[in-house]
Amino acid sequence: MIEHEVRVHPSADRLPREEQLAWKLAETATGTERAPALDRRAADMAVNRIVDNASVAVASLLRRPVAVARAQAAPHRATPGGSVFGLPPEVRVSPEWAAWANGTAVRELDFHDTFLAADYSHPGDNIPPLLAVAQHAGRSGADLLRGIVAAYEVHVALVRGICLHEHRIDHVAHLGAATACGLGALLDLDTATVHQAVQQAVHTTTATRQSRKGEISSWKAYAPAFAGKAAIEAVDRAMRGEGSPSPVYEGEDGFLAWMLNGPQASYCVSLPAPGEPRRAILDTYTKEYSAEYQAQAIIDLARRMREKTGPASGIREAVLHTSHHTHQVIGSGSGDPQKYDPTASRETLDHSVPYILAVALEDGTWHHERSYSPERARRPETVALWRKISTVEDPEWTRRYHHPDPERRAFGGRLVITLDDGSVIEDELGVADAHPAGARPFDRAAYTGKFRSLTEGIVTADDQDRFLDAAGRLAELDTAGLAALFPAVDTGRTAAYDRTLPKGLF
Repeated sequence: MIEHEVRVHPSADRLPREEQLAWKLAETATGTERAPALDRRAADMAVNRIVDNASVAVASLLRRPVAVARAQAAPHRATPGGSVFGLPPEVRVSPEWAAWANGTAVRELDFHDTFLAADYSHPGDNIPPLLAVAQHAGRSGADLLRGIVAAYEVHVALVRGICLHEHRIDHVAHLGAATACGLGALLDLDTATVHQAVQQAVHTTTATRQSRKGEISSWKAYAPAFAGKAAIEAVDRAMRGEGSPSPVYEGEDGFLAWMLNGPQASYCVSLPAPGEPRRAILDTYTKEYSAEYQAQAIIDLARRMREKTGPASGIREAVLHTSHHTHQVIGSGSGDPQKYDPTASRETLDHSVPYILAVALEDGTWHHERSYSPERARRPETVALWRKISTVEDPEWTRRYHHPDPERRAFGGRLVITLDDGSVIEDELGVADAHPAGARPFDRAAYTGKFRSLTEGIVTADDQDRFLDAAGRLAELDTAGLAALFPAVDTGRTAAYDRTLPKGLF
C-alpha cells in the first residue's frame, strides 16, 4: 500500500491533478484488475454481497419508503435502462432512477454490509448504481465484478483515512466518491474522466448527519440511494467532457478546509500500489441482524446472558461499557430522548442500543420486522426494562474499536447486569458471531441461508435457485444475464401496495 498525505493547499499552489486525492482514487479504480485476474477471494465476496443485497431488497419491497422510491422511478422509462426490484421484468427505467429505487430497497432494513474504521460505511450501497449502469450500458458480469471490487477498494480507503462523523458529516460523502470510481472501472473510463466525476460526486453528496440524529426519518434509507444517483449523473457529465470543483478535497475552500479539520487539515489515505491486488472488500462484513452494526455483537451478548439472568423482569439495572462511537451514536451518550421513546420511528429504534438490548434480553432472538413493530416497542414490560438500560464509554473499548489490526478490532462491549436481589452478572463480546473474527463467520452458505429466509413466501424456490445460480456465475454473465440478478416476485402484489400511496408530481 502507498500512504498518501492529503492536506489543504492555497489556490496559488495550483496543485497538479496527479497529486490530488481525487486523481489517486481514480487511478485506483482504473487500475483495478479485470476478471479472471481479480483476486479470487475478493471476487467471491463480491458475489456474496450481490446475494446479500438482493435478500434485504426483496424483504423490503412492501415497506413505504421503498414503494415511494419505486413509484418515483417508474415514470422514467428508458431503453435499455435498468431493472427495478418490485417492477415487472419488462419495465426498465433510466439507470440513475433504477439506482434510486434499488438503493433505497437495499438500505431500508439496515441489514446489509458494513465497514467501520476512522469513519463508517455500508459499502454494499455501491452495488445498485453499478448494476443499473451495467444493464443500461450493455456491460457484462465481469465488468460489473470489476466495478464492485474497485468501489469497495476506494470506499474502504476513504473510511480508514478520513473521519466525517466527528464533524457531523454524513458518511455518504465517501460513498459518492467510491461509486463514481466503481462506475469508472465498470465502464473502462480513463483516469481523467473518473477524476472529474469523483470531484462532482463529493461536492454534491456532502450533507450533515442530522439524517441520523434525533427522530430519524426514512431519509436514512434514501440518502445512499441519492448518492448513487448523483454519482451516475456525475459520471455522465464527466464523460461529456465537463469539469468539476477542483481540487475538491485539498482546495482552500474545499472539503477538508471547511467541512472537516480546517485549513491546517492533514490526513493519510492508503491506496494499493500499481499492480497490487484489490482486496479491501475482504475487510468488510455483513449483518446477521437488522440493526446498526455496533448492536450486532450486543444482540449476541444479550442472547448469551439471558440464560444467566433469568426473567428480564428481575433486572434492576443494565449498563453497557462500550466504545465512544457506540455510546455517542446509538447509546445514551447521544443525548437523544428518542432513543428511549416507545413511539419512535423504526429508523430511530434500530439506532437505539438500549431498545435493542431490552428486546434481545426478553426475546432471545431478533427479527427485521417483529422486533420493531409498534406493539413490540410499546409493550409495558419492555419499556420498563428499556429505561433501566444505559451505556458508558470505556476507553479500552474505544481503543479496541480503532485497533489497527482488523483481526483484533472490536465493536462490542461489556454488559453489567444487576438483578433485583443485588447479584451482578457480567459478560463481554468483542465482535458479532457472524463477523469474520467471530464464532461463526458468514460464509457462502450463510449468505444463501439469509437469502432463502428473507425471500421465503415472496420468491418461489425455483426462482431462488435461478437467482443463486446466476449470482454464482457472475463473471460469466452477459448483459442479458444481469436481469437474473433481480429475483422474480409477485409484481401484482407490489403494484397493489403502490396504489395505496399518496400521489406525487408524476
